[in-house]
Amino acid sequence: MSINGSAERAAQVLSRPFTVGGMTVPNRIAMAPMTRMFSPGGVPNADVVAYYARRAAAGVGLIITEGTYIEHPSAGLSDSVPRFYGEDALAGWAEVVKQVHLAGGRIAPQIWHVGVSREEGAPPHPEAPVLSPSGIGLNGEPVGRAMTQDDVDAVIAAFADAAANAERIGFDGVELHGAHGYLIDQFLWGATNRRSDDYGGDPASRVRFAAELVAACRKAVSAEFPIIFRTSQWKQDHYDVRMAETPQELEALLTPLVEAGVDVFHSSTRRYWTPEFEGSDLNLAGWTKKLTGKSTITVGSVGLNQDFLPTFVLGTGSEQTQVADIENLLDRLERDEFDLVAVGRALLADPEWAAKVLSGRTAELVPFSKEQLGTLH
Repeated sequence: MSINGSAERAAQVLSRPFTVGGMTVPNRIAMAPMTRMFSPGGVPNADVVAYYARRAAAGVGLIITEGTYIEHPSAGLSDSVPRFYGEDALAGWAEVVKQVHLAGGRIAPQIWHVGVSREEGAPPHPEAPVLSPSGIGLNGEPVGRAMTQDDVDAVIAAFADAAANAERIGFDGVELHGAHGYLIDQFLWGATNRRSDDYGGDPASRVRFAAELVAACRKAVSAEFPIIFRTSQWKQDHYDVRMAETPQELEALLTPLVEAGVDVFHSSTRRYWTPEFEGSDLNLAGWTKKLTGKSTITVGSVGLNQDFLPTFVLGTGSEQTQVADIENLLDRLERDEFDLVAVGRALLADPEWAAKVLSGRTAELVPFSKEQLGTLH
């Protein structure tokens, strides 16, 4: 079916409300977190407020913000990426929440520690060391230093404080960034976690840091406040690696997170239509839901005809990435393979993507191009 096909079907499938804990999302469309670096000094300003509110007003049910740094000196790598601590930054986020709610949307911040992906001397705290589970970069080379128990405790406490602040200033949930080779994921992945203490070794040990972190966040917020946990197989600049080679390995990593208090898994892939394991059409979100029984969010080139590698990694994506139909996506949603659909670049290119898809105006959709990254619109 073409992109000009069944608007009625798209509206029926995508317009269903979704409830988890105390949060009810008006439809199945989420905005994927995308780092934009338009927050001078780490403070989200009026432009950032308008950026998110515009998409909520155009029908996005759940907005997951760009990654925001927890209050830990080694957490960040830029002073233009928003932070999630300090009165100035939290006041900016409170205004974002207010305007998204006025527009009818729901919103959760993504909270983040980059770990070994940080360069020495990077702002906002150039004096801070580069920390990771084992002092090993994603490429296997030594970099920075391995975290001590005091470091582990401090980072977990900072995540819990951020989760508590998210609920206090009115967010509807919180997402923990456990994907893409950042700190939490560095503990989950055997290539970067070579610790010999309780936080390293088999999957049950590698997931301990993440599980303790989730449990601390769960304790810091109310029982009805949803905790979303983002996972991925691929890592930054390492797109073919796999955290889990089999469903059994994936289950071993996810089960302790469920027991610690995760409500929703956000399963990051480059292409949502790609099967995760042999012998099944289920993607990563589908397998995660099957293995855990928890709700899941799928993501990966929704509404577009190619993934992000040509533009963001290979540097060959100056031409437009064309609009693509979502019939396969609707098929999967209809059979409850996953619960929500996160839209990234298509929604960055066209703030009215949700409204146009839900009303059958797909001929009006704006293709994604690299030039759009230069503005916040």
